[in-house]
Amino acid sequence: MSRKRVAVLISGRGSNMAALIEAAKDESYPAEIALALSNRPDAGGLAVARAAGIATETVEHAKFGNDRAAFERTLQAVLDTHKIEIVCLAGFMRLLTADFVNKWPQRLLNIHPALLPAFKGLDTHKRALQAGAAIHGATVHFVVPEMDSGPIIVQGAVKVRAGDSEEMLAGRVLAVEHRIYPQALKLVAEGRVRVVDGHCLIDGAPVPDVSKLLPT
Repeated sequence: MSRKRVAVLISGRGSNMAALIEAAKDESYPAEIALALSNRPDAGGLAVARAAGIATETVEHAKFGNDRAAFERTLQAVLDTHKIEIVCLAGFMRLLTADFVNKWPQRLLNIHPALLPAFKGLDTHKRALQAGAAIHGATVHFVVPEMDSGPIIVQGAVKVRAGDSEEMLAGRVLAVEHRIYPQALKLVAEGRVRVVDGHCLIDGAPVPDVSKLLPT
């Protein structure tokens, strides 16, 4: 089976992208990271990608003002040029329109630092602590036009410990992110994920419910 060509979209340091790059070094991994694409020319992850010999591109959103459609047309043109088959968002701090998202059905992935559907949006670790959550974690999901609402592919959980700060909790969740994103991309690239009635089936079986996850 030929490896799927993957673009990772980043806005910052690209630590999840680095985890995907590391996984894809194994020639048996079903995807290759073919492109790192950022909306910010100063994103630290671009240097990480270059050091790994991966092509990099920048499409600066600021140059497009409020014209999101023009920004996304340019993004799409870059992805087409590099013959990209799957897109992974990894700290990409731009909301994508329905027009763009709908061009990538079940080929556009995102990682979110919470156990969706809980704590959509920003400041997830702070909100989990404020809510007194017993477990927290991360989710890889397909992107749909509604933010943080797409079908869940993989989740990983951590226990919230007494005395946790946002930073301490974020650090443990980040380790989970680095583990589950390569796992989710592998499943998608191997064609083992199907969406039925808005929910993912992995090899025909439902994704485990959050309550069934064993937190680390």
